[in-house]
Parts: sequence; structure tokens; C-alpha cells
Amino acid sequence: MSDVPDLSSDEEHFEEEEWQEMEASNTMVTCLFCSHTLSNIEEGFTHCESVHRFDLNKLKIKFNMDCYSYIKLINYIKTHKPSAEVISNCNEAVWDDEKYLKPVENDDWLMYDFDSLTDKPSSPKTYHANVENGLVTLSQAHFLELQRTIQNLSQQLNENQTHLQMAKEDINKMQQSMKTIVEGGSSSSSNAGPSVIVNCVSSVPLESDEGYFSTYAHFGIHHDMLSDKVRTETYRDAILKNKETLKDKVVLDLGCGTGILSMFCATAGAKKVYALDQSEIIYHAIDIIRENNLHEVIKTVKGRLEDTKLDEKVDIIVSEWMGYFLLFEGMLDSVIYARDHCLKPGGLLLPNRCNISLVANGDVDTHKRLIDFWSDVYGYKMNCMKSEVVREASVDIVAAKNIISEPYVVKEIDINTCNIDVMDFTSEFKLPIVKDGVLTSIVGYFDTFFDLPNAIEFSTSPHATSTHWKQTVFYFRDCKEVKQGDVIEGTIICNRQKTDVRGLAVQINIFGKTHKYILS
Repeated sequence: MSDVPDLSSDEEHFEEEEWQEMEASNTMVTCLFCSHTLSNIEEGFTHCESVHRFDLNKLKIKFNMDCYSYIKLINYIKTHKPSAEVISNCNEAVWDDEKYLKPVENDDWLMYDFDSLTDKPSSPKTYHANVENGLVTLSQAHFLELQRTIQNLSQQLNENQTHLQMAKEDINKMQQSMKTIVEGGSSSSSNAGPSVIVNCVSSVPLESDEGYFSTYAHFGIHHDMLSDKVRTETYRDAILKNKETLKDKVVLDLGCGTGILSMFCATAGAKKVYALDQSEIIYHAIDIIRENNLHEVIKTVKGRLEDTKLDEKVDIIVSEWMGYFLLFEGMLDSVIYARDHCLKPGGLLLPNRCNISLVANGDVDTHKRLIDFWSDVYGYKMNCMKSEVVREASVDIVAAKNIISEPYVVKEIDINTCNIDVMDFTSEFKLPIVKDGVLTSIVGYFDTFFDLPNAIEFSTSPHATSTHWKQTVFYFRDCKEVKQGDVIEGTIICNRQKTDVRGLAVQINIFGKTHKYILS
């Protein structure tokens, strides 16, 4: 007689109970994001994916989720009722808290076998259709799958049509440029009529522009901007030292980031502030604004302005839109769009005026480190690299002691009246040399003005306190010796890049030579 106990009857009993429990749970379920009901969990996820673009498998891979994470996710959704888009676009698992392990309700969603999800793309699904008397009957899952396929194909068609249209526009521009060159004219003109196609941010499909906004989703860049006292305190002073100007006004904070300018405006007495940003940082701005009890005044809006409609027109637009060399990133396009579509007649822009200046730089040590380095690299000549190195404009802090000329303003911008052609300009310049030296580069910087009752301004000049914008340095491959009293004359031509509406192509003609640079 065996000493091993016979557990077969217990196993059979357990399996029977387990099967009965599973059968009992196979009831109608309600969608996680809407009131639609479905016959089982699998159809529920098919519905969530096709209708709400909620892909649990992608979420699992993105956050390396296990079954406990899944339980927390379901309970988080049931508790806070976020949209599918908010969950799908999260950069961190906001549901990763032990408190969400406690079920909100006895929910069939919690019974789903999450571990059965595979991290690899699943094999194609197969469905069976019933054909009777010439009529085809589809299951709901099959219908939803076909509906999703149609939506995807329609989206691809729209995207392809957009790309085709953009390609046609590029061809038209090239034809126009070639015609102008052949006829001996200029290929760019700020007075171009409406028949000339002009690139700008609003003409770029949002999906093609997401790379720009994703750079602002990381906290590091916001730390750099907020730590820039010149930038942040200037905006603070312009707003808080002119409270009467903002009192009871409706304000748009364009590209709000963490919401710091919105909070300045609310503190100054604004009646309402629209804090708008397309990047994921907006979700943190919501928490920051609520943490400071300003959520009743500040309304956060996620979206690119060109694709967003506000509830009303505003009295004031405040925006920190400036990029390297002022115009890089092309965010001034969005400010102009906001001015023309969202601002009340006679409304106020903060800032309202900027300019760009050039100055001569004689930093021989940096030139040797960056450019002459390629003359002898471990005994080998790499001079061919010099042209490529100098072609990319550098963004760096230039020491005031190395500046060897007076500055020259090459571009004045009135934000109240400028148009999207503002990134395309040509200007002659004259730089009076103030001390003997060796000209190694031309340095570009900008000044910003808030023309208010209590006027405020700041500069990114090498002679001013450094900012996160630093200066833009256009190096020469070969240096030029200059003497005090010399006047360096040249021409700068700045254009929006044809392949990147947010990038710049800069050409400097000096000493009988042409030097070309890019900022991208």
C-alpha cells in the first residue's frame, strides 16, 4: 500500500471549480474609456485598440509591465478615468503605486491573463464569416478589425497625399528659383505676392513636427531655461512690474512648458490664462499649476496652436519663442499665427520687438582647438574636415575679452507687423575694429524688448550676462589679421532651410569670399 496520498480527486475538484469560476466571469464588459459594452475581454481590447488607439501590448513593452502593473493600470483607469490618449502618451507609469493594487470594484478586466500577451507582433488574426442566402455575417471582432484596417489605410492615404502635396510645392519652389536665377533676379523676396508658396510651421503636418516638440518633453531643457535668470527674471519683471497692463485680461501663453509664465500672468491679476503646449511637458504643467492653486485661472491646452481653436480671442500673447540666433526653431511662425488668429484688435504681444547683431571675434585659442586641430591628428593630415566643421554654426559662450569690434544690427523685428518671411533677410554690415587682433569668426546674438509702461529688455551679447541661448559663432577656416581702425565690411544672407522649416541657412560674404553655414 502506497504512502503517497491520492490527490487526484482534489485536483479534479479544483479544476472544476476554477473552470466554473472562469465561465461565470464570461459576462458583458464595459469599455475602459467609453460606455460601449462587449461580450468578453478580448473583444474589449480589440475595441480599445481600434476605436481608442489603446494598444496594451505596446504599453507592456514600453514600461516592461508584469501582471501586477496591469492590475494597477486597470484600477488607475477606473479611479481617475483618463482618456486613452493620456495613458498611451505617458512617459512614465503614473499608475505604478501600491495603492492601485486594491481593486476599485469586482471587475472582469482584472481577470484578464496579462502574461499571455507576447512582446512580439502577433500572428495575423483569422476570422470566419457566415454566408447564407447571399448575405455575409461578420462577428463583432471581425467587423472591428476591418474597421480599424480601413481607418489605418485612410490615415496612410491622407499622409501620402500630404507628402505628395509638399513634394509638389517643393518642385514649384525649385522651378520658381531656377526661373528667377535664369532671369537674373533674386530667388527670395520679402515682398513676394500670394502666388509664391512659402514654407512655414503651419504647413508642416503635426506628425512630421513631433520631433521638435519631443525635445521639450525632457525635464533637462526646462531646468536649463528656468535656471537662466536673465531669461526668467526678465519675463517675471515685465509681467509683475506691469500688473495694471495685465489686470483682468485674457492671456495666451504660447509654448507654456512648465507654465511659469502663465503663473506670472495669473499672479499679476489676469482674468484667464490659456497655457498651451504640444509637448508632453503639459501634463506636468497641469500638476504644477494645481499645486500652486492657480488652476481656476489657468486653463491648460495640449496641442499645436495651428491645429487648435481657443474658446475666445485673447488680449495678450506672451511667449518665450526665441531660439539660437533668435530665429532658429521657427517658433516665431506660431507667434505670428497666434497674433493673426487669436489676438483681439489692438492686443499686446510680449515681447513685442527684437533685433539681431553681429560682432567680430578674435578667439585664436578656440580656433586652434576646433579648426587647426585637423591639420595634424596623431601625425596625419585631415584638413578636408575643416570645411565640414566650420559649416555648422557653433552655439557657445564667447568671452567678452575676445571681441575686437563694435556690434552692428543686421535685423530689426517688430513682432506686431512682421510676417513669416522674417527668417529670410539680407543685410550689409560694417564692423569697426577696436583693437589689433586676428579675426577668427563672426558672432551673432540678439536683444529682446518689452515696450511697456515699465519697459524691460535683455541682451544675449557677449558683453552681457550669459544666457542659455549663449551666442552663435560663425567660424572661418582661415583667420585674418586686423588692425584697430579697420572697418570690416560684408553681407549676411539668412534663409529658412528648404528641407527643414525650423532650420536656418546663413551665408556671410566677407574679404571677397563666401562662407556658408547651417543651424539645424
